[in-house]
Amino acid sequence: MEKNKKDIKTQVKEGYGKIARQGSSCCSTSSCCGDSNLAQNISKTVGYTEEEMGAVPEGSNLGLGCGNPVAIASLKEGDIVLDLGSGAGFDAFLAAQRVGKSGRVIGVDMTPEMIAKAKVNAKKGRYTNVEFRLGEIEKLPLEDNSIDVIISNCVINLSPDKEAVFKDAHRVLRSGGRLMVSDLVLTKDLPKEIKDSVEAYVGCLAGAIKKDEYLDFIRIAGFQDIKVISESSYPVDAMFDNFKSAQDAVASVKVSAVKR
Repeated sequence: MEKNKKDIKTQVKEGYGKIARQGSSCCSTSSCCGDSNLAQNISKTVGYTEEEMGAVPEGSNLGLGCGNPVAIASLKEGDIVLDLGSGAGFDAFLAAQRVGKSGRVIGVDMTPEMIAKAKVNAKKGRYTNVEFRLGEIEKLPLEDNSIDVIISNCVINLSPDKEAVFKDAHRVLRSGGRLMVSDLVLTKDLPKEIKDSVEAYVGCLAGAIKKDEYLDFIRIAGFQDIKVISESSYPVDAMFDNFKSAQDAVASVKVSAVKR
């Protein structure tokens, strides 16, 4: 089992490294390569505004999200925010604008190419209140009780050990700290060919688990006041050519929770 988890992480890391090098989310699908508007179209579909998409450095939005966690995070001036799986920095930069100069945003990602790209984007956008750290979301490179708000966008789903992710998230949050995530969950079982597909895993599908199981992991980690803020069907057929059999099996959810 441990070897399988390592294999999955390697596949995901390689897949997202490729995305970072190409500057597009197209390596998780076969039909969209070369479409420069793909990232914008996907982001608009999952809840980002034109203003938000235009407010970040070019190249930071790779169209990898399945929701807009910043929109539900109620961030305020001075907050210290952690972005799990920060990619090229899209959500981190939006969060940085909300927390201001007195706040801080830390992005953690396990893909070196994404960290490098995010750092270039931060320099390009002259962000002084954002930093990016290479690390795994199951073992965060942060101290205990050091974060006010955790956000994440379609990333926890990729982890083969989601329970560890939520437990470590709980560890680094301060008392009263908030968890605000957008992610994909299952409403019914996926066909075996999709569960076994590397392409589907990199595209966030094969790693998805049932909603109740997902929420249970948050509860087991010690979080309270767990709420599903919104839930909508995820357009699998629009994102992947070969996965029409998964339509209506995948939902995009926004979940909030608190550390007491």
